[in-house]
Amino acid sequence: MSLKRGDRVAPPPGPGEWDIRFANGEAAKGWEQLAAQAAGNTRAAWLLIRADPAPATRTERHHRLKGELGHGTHRGEPIQRWQIEVTAGGRIWYLLDTERRTVWIDQASTGHPKATDR
Repeated sequence: MSLKRGDRVAPPPGPGEWDIRFANGEAAKGWEQLAAQAAGNTRAAWLLIRADPAPATRTERHHRLKGELGHGTHRGEPIQRWQIEVTAGGRIWYLLDTERRTVWIDQASTGHPKATDR
């Protein structure tokens, strides 16, 4: 079964955890590629996102994106965009829907995102 937009990044959340879903089909494909390339790091990132997607103590590997990349739109509403560096080039970008306690992965890739090359 192929993953697609709206699918849960399984399994469902436990008590106090965030729901993680794909915002689009490209993010789902990128997730599968990233997991194939760096399974352990991808799982560790998933655990971080599930437990604390917006940590008070930010690191170079887990932080909110800056400038115009620091927000995105989901369901017509502007929301914060965060990033986890999974490998030297691999990234997961996600939108933080605090109202629904849901994280929407809008980009996952094995290579460095071109949008940050400025």
